[in-house]
Amino acid sequence: MATRLLRTNFIRRPYRFSALTPVGPPTVTASTAVVPEILSFGQQAPAEPPVHHPKPNEAHHHDIDLSDQARLFSSVPTSDLLRSTAVLHAAAVGPMVDLGSWVMSSKLMDNALTRGMVLGLVKSTFYDHFCAGEDADAAAKRVSSVYEATGLKGMLVYGVEHADDAASCDDNMHHFLRTIEAAKSLPTSHFSSVVVKITAICPISLLKRVSDLLRWEYKTKNFKLSWKLKSFPVFSDSSPLYHTNSEPEPLTAEEERELEAAHVRIQDICRKCQESNVPLLVDAEDTILQPAIDYMAYSSAILFNADKDRPIVYNTVQAYLRDAGERLHLAVREAEKENVPMGFKLVRGAYMSSEARLADSLGHKSPVHDTIQNTHDCYNNCMTFLMEKASNGSGFGVVLATHNADSGRLASKKASELNIDKENGKIEFAQLYGMSDALSFGLKRAGFNVSKYMPFGPVETAIPYLVRRAYENRGMMATGATDRHLMRMELKRRLLAGTA
Repeated sequence: MATRLLRTNFIRRPYRFSALTPVGPPTVTASTAVVPEILSFGQQAPAEPPVHHPKPNEAHHHDIDLSDQARLFSSVPTSDLLRSTAVLHAAAVGPMVDLGSWVMSSKLMDNALTRGMVLGLVKSTFYDHFCAGEDADAAAKRVSSVYEATGLKGMLVYGVEHADDAASCDDNMHHFLRTIEAAKSLPTSHFSSVVVKITAICPISLLKRVSDLLRWEYKTKNFKLSWKLKSFPVFSDSSPLYHTNSEPEPLTAEEERELEAAHVRIQDICRKCQESNVPLLVDAEDTILQPAIDYMAYSSAILFNADKDRPIVYNTVQAYLRDAGERLHLAVREAEKENVPMGFKLVRGAYMSSEARLADSLGHKSPVHDTIQNTHDCYNNCMTFLMEKASNGSGFGVVLATHNADSGRLASKKASELNIDKENGKIEFAQLYGMSDALSFGLKRAGFNVSKYMPFGPVETAIPYLVRRAYENRGMMATGATDRHLMRMELKRRLLAGTA
C-alpha cells in the first residue's frame, strides 16, 4: 500500500521574510501591529511556590504571565525538564539539525546495527519529546498523563500524511476511526479533538485534479461541475489561481468513483465523531491541494455540524496566505446564511518554502504575505473576527493554534472585552506537543482551555516529522528562545533550592 507517513519533503530551510512594504488582504481591517519578541525574564528567581494546577473558576486577569517560571513549570518533573531543555537546545543548533537529518536519510539507516542505534537514540530523546506514542492506545495514555500532570488537553493525531491509492486510503480511514475510539475512551476533560488529513484518505493525484477543476470553475462562470456537492466558498478575488492555466479534462468515470469513495471515508469519520461527541479538525496543505480540501471539509460540515453548542467539523485557515482573511469572511458569511455552525482552526502556516518555489517556477508571486509582520496582522485580525463570532452565540467554534505569545495576550484581552466564557469550549488554544510549553502553561493559568497537538505512530515513520520539528524550532527564534531561557532558569532555581 502506498501510504507516506509524515512526509519526507518536510525537510526545508526556515523561511525568511523580506522587508517589503506590507500589503494585506483588502477586506481585513488593519489593526495595531503585533510583533514577536524575545521576552526578558532576568528577575531574581522567586521562592518555590506550592505545586498548583489552576482551576477554571479562579480569578484571572486578561494578561498572560510568562514571568514566573517556577509556577509555569511547577507540574514538570526535573527529569522531564532536563530532557526538554536538552532536546530544544539541540534542535536550535543549526549544524546539529543538519547532521541529524543527514544521518537519518543516509546509508547508515540501511545497516541493521546502525539503524537500531539511531532509532534507539531518537526514541529516547526527540521522539519521546515530540510524539505521544506508537499507536492510538499509547497516545491516549499519554494524553491522560499530560492532563493529570498539567491540566493541558490533547489533540490525537494519527501521523499519516499522504496516500496514493484506494487501499492505503481505506487503511488510513480505519486508523482514524481507531483514533476516535481512543479519544472516546478518555474523559471529555482530557482531550479536545482528533485531527484528520484529507490527503491520507483521498489520493493526492485526485485532490490535485479536483483543485484544478474547482479553480477553473471559479475562473469560468459558465463552467459547471456535475459531481460537486454543496459547500462554502473556497476562493476569493485575491486567491492564487495560477496553478490552473488551461481548462482541465473532466474527471473520468473512475476518478468520479474515487472521489465518491473519498467522500464516503470522510463522512464515515465525521459520523463516528458525531456519534462519539469528538470534534474533528481538518488539517491544511499547500495551495495546490487546498481548494479540494476546503471543499471536502465544508461539504462535510454542512452534513454533520448540526449542534449549535459544539461544531463537529473544523476547517483550518492559514493566515500566512494573502487571501486568508477574505476567504474566511466568505465562508463565515455563507455558513451564517445556511444556518450551519462552523468550527475553524486558525494557524499561521507551514509551507512557505514550497509555496514560494512553486509560484516562482510558474512565474508568479508567492501567495504568502511579503512580511512576517503582515502574517501576524492577518492572524490577529482573523482571530479577533472569529472570537467575536464565537462570543455572540452563533454556533462558531475556534481553535487558536499559535506559538506566538503576543497573539495569546491579544486573544486574552479580547476574551475579557467580549466577556467570553472560557470554560464552554467555544474558544481554545493549541500548541505542538513538546514546543511552547511556557505559553501553554501561561494560557492555562489564565483560565483558557489549552491543548497539545499530539502525533503518534511508529518511531521510524515519525523521523520526517521530528526533523520538521527541529527545523521549525530553529526558525522560531522568539518562542523557542523564551522556552529554553525559562527552562534554564527553572533548572537553576531548583538546583540552588536543592529540589533537583
